[in-house]
Amino acid sequence: MPAMTAVETGARAGAGVPAEAVGPLVRGVGVLRRLAEAGGTLSPSALERATGLARSTVDRITATLARMGYVRLDGRDVVLTPGVLELGNAYLAALRLPALLGARADALADELDESVSLAVADRDGIRFIHQATRRRALSVSFRIGDLLPAERTAPGALFATEWTERDWARWRTRRAEDPRDTAFPAVPPRPEPAPAHDTTGTTDTAAAVEAAFADRVGAARRGGWAVDDQLIEPGLVAVSAPVRDPRTGRVACVASVVSHTSRHPAAELPAALLPRLRTAVAAMEADLRTAPPPEPGPAPAGLATWTTASKQELGRDFVESLARGLTVLTAFGEGRPALSLTDVARATGLPRATARRALLTHEYLGLVAAAPHEDRAFTLTPRVLDLGFPPLSRTTLPRLAEPHLRALADRVAEPAALAVLTADRTEIQYTAGAGTGGVLTVRIPVGARLPAAATSLGRVLLADTGTPAAPELAEARARGYALVDEELESGLRSVAVPVRDRTGRAVAAVNVATHAARRSLEDCVEHLLPALRATADDIQRDLHRASRFTKVPTT
Repeated sequence: MPAMTAVETGARAGAGVPAEAVGPLVRGVGVLRRLAEAGGTLSPSALERATGLARSTVDRITATLARMGYVRLDGRDVVLTPGVLELGNAYLAALRLPALLGARADALADELDESVSLAVADRDGIRFIHQATRRRALSVSFRIGDLLPAERTAPGALFATEWTERDWARWRTRRAEDPRDTAFPAVPPRPEPAPAHDTTGTTDTAAAVEAAFADRVGAARRGGWAVDDQLIEPGLVAVSAPVRDPRTGRVACVASVVSHTSRHPAAELPAALLPRLRTAVAAMEADLRTAPPPEPGPAPAGLATWTTASKQELGRDFVESLARGLTVLTAFGEGRPALSLTDVARATGLPRATARRALLTHEYLGLVAAAPHEDRAFTLTPRVLDLGFPPLSRTTLPRLAEPHLRALADRVAEPAALAVLTADRTEIQYTAGAGTGGVLTVRIPVGARLPAAATSLGRVLLADTGTPAAPELAEARARGYALVDEELESGLRSVAVPVRDRTGRAVAAVNVATHAARRSLEDCVEHLLPALRATADDIQRDLHRASRFTKVPTT
């Protein structure tokens, strides 16, 4: 097994790999982390170099992850898919904070016209669990799941007010091993340390960094708030306040308003933004006090049976111990934040011994934590978000749809497209598409607009906007699809179905277009429609995963 960094494993400094750790699970988690750090896409050879694993091992791991729906093999690349969001969604659902407090953060962002974030502590770092980002030319690029060093953030100073001496020692060790913060890809690295004989003072020494951080922690303890004055990069400022757990009084998360110096110099943040931030935080704490107990959702079922069947089908290309180990993480969720070994085995259908080894491996990797008593319960940690969440948390519906549209176009040998209604509902706008190699084919570029009432895409969307008056819209609503025959252009036939969000609202539509000489109307319904509906289901499944805790733009 290749050597791993302390950040990657989450293990204590000097701690070795537990004897019962599942090696394939350790290596599979490493592959997911490398993919996430690279933005979601790497070639197998690049994964081989990044992980230090043999190419045959990389191929078996990626084949297993593809079977699980966590990656897809796209030409020469391995690409993270929205399926992997199931792991991060399990953590966020168990945590409950994004669901309970996210709307307050969004409202504050709208009120101030500034970006607002929620962050939790992750050992000696902070990790974002919610982002309400302003869409402007100069905006914050942090994503849900991004990990930042505590000393370079305002939330970090607030979390550090509760650190023990052991926490400070761990922080100093990390700083000594990684003074440039290279293990935190979401932030620019610090400058190279100055040579020992350099007396210019242009580079912070370890002692200076610690002293400055300790001063900010002390100020946060006294004032109950903290400021980031360009600690991450020039121009970026923030003011933060803690949201406290009503049961324990400890910091549950930190809310931050993020801006830049051209809008609010750091010295103005306490007067300009802090009062409204504190009002929002008080409302968040009230929400935590009055929130009803969560209703446990259904636990995953049949996972052990599925992994066994996949192993029988794929043979040595399917690493069953990796698949079973990752399914353990999905046993957690809303109403299931802390599970015993027995709970995990029951939820997954795995033998207790298998579940135990997986949990011990995840504990070593820093993905779960265990209560320090004999019948201990396990909980997910924020580090689960490392497994692919950040690069997918800023996706759009067209990006989600594109691979499915390509697969559909290849399957039916006809062009496919995704479109949305314009704000006035008179036109549709094409947002994604996949063509074919035919000489006579439909080519409508992304961004093009067409009259909604004359297109299958428009009709199926208009049919969902209320009580349809036109007969063709009523028919589309009743059937669940729209079929348009040579109305927009002579010879052009198309069939479309809606793509629905988590509330059931049609937010887009997908269609297949053809020439009347190639397919009859009956053929469109009998052969194109089933494939089209299956594609819409695939897009909807990805959209529902991606939008559970993030906003997915439709364009």
